[in-house]
Amino acid sequence: MPPTRRLLVRRESFPIRGAFRISRGSKTAAEVVVAEVRDDDGFAGRGECVPYARYGESVDAVVGELEAMADRVADGLGRLSLRTAMKPGAARNALDCALWDLEAKRTRVPAWILAELPVEPRALATCFTLSLEEPEIMAAAARQAAARHELLKMKLTGDGDLERVHAVREAAPGARLIVDANEGWTLDHLARYAPAFAALGVELIEQPLPAGDDEALRGYRCPVPLGADESCHGLASLERLRGLYQVVNIKLDKTGGLTEALLMKAAAEAAGFKVMVGCMVATSLAMAPAVLAGQGAAFVDLDGPLLLAEDRTPGLRYDGALVHPPQPELWG
Repeated sequence: MPPTRRLLVRRESFPIRGAFRISRGSKTAAEVVVAEVRDDDGFAGRGECVPYARYGESVDAVVGELEAMADRVADGLGRLSLRTAMKPGAARNALDCALWDLEAKRTRVPAWILAELPVEPRALATCFTLSLEEPEIMAAAARQAAARHELLKMKLTGDGDLERVHAVREAAPGARLIVDANEGWTLDHLARYAPAFAALGVELIEQPLPAGDDEALRGYRCPVPLGADESCHGLASLERLRGLYQVVNIKLDKTGGLTEALLMKAAAEAAGFKVMVGCMVATSLAMAPAVLAGQGAAFVDLDGPLLLAEDRTPGLRYDGALVHPPQPELWG
């Protein structure tokens, strides 16, 4: 008889260092939901997600979605069946990652081997995200961050963004730059800014237009590669992105877990996209499975714990710009 399993769900809050601002607003805490699957042999696996209002999610709703899966989990629900049992999104991510962790701990086989990665995961160089602020504030933050991080990601919003990028470039002349408008631009913004950003060495413009308006990018020849974030969710979203974007940002909270993220990464690369593996503002528990997905990605954005006032313990090891693979005590 397989061991009996029990699903535990809890909500947790982690203060952010200061405030984190993007074009849609700001927040001062990371509100996360943790799914934990325990069995009667004493093993437990955990997964963490960030409910995101932009996608119609809330902490209460995600907790409810997970609690509704308790009987299915007790009956032995597996990761592959989970892909059809729940829709992509934060709730499925937490449960999927908990099931990965549980299997790794029960079998004493690391998650990267269970995932059939070709080689043991290595430390990844993550970008560091600059919160949306006035140009001089972003410049000061860039000057400080560039001492540890080669790649900086700037949050932008529309008017005034050229001044922001100029200020950051002047403050961090040796840094690599990517920018993220979080749907805050119009096509006019893109046409005005992209040539100047190319001259300033910007390597990627992430989600310039609202996801519902990005068909306007079809046929547009941008001098800077364009990345899909809010337009990119699970496998089903990839086909429509052809001809609009050159890079896709895979986040486990959007794909609904590591299982689909790995499938999506392989499909995206086969379709000719470059891959970015990103995150919400969350703790090391949410980043840990994403480190597996980030192996070999063109861009890695797994700096969520660095934006917190305090991470969970044990957490991932960050060494300057490098984020190291998780130890089993944390995940996987």
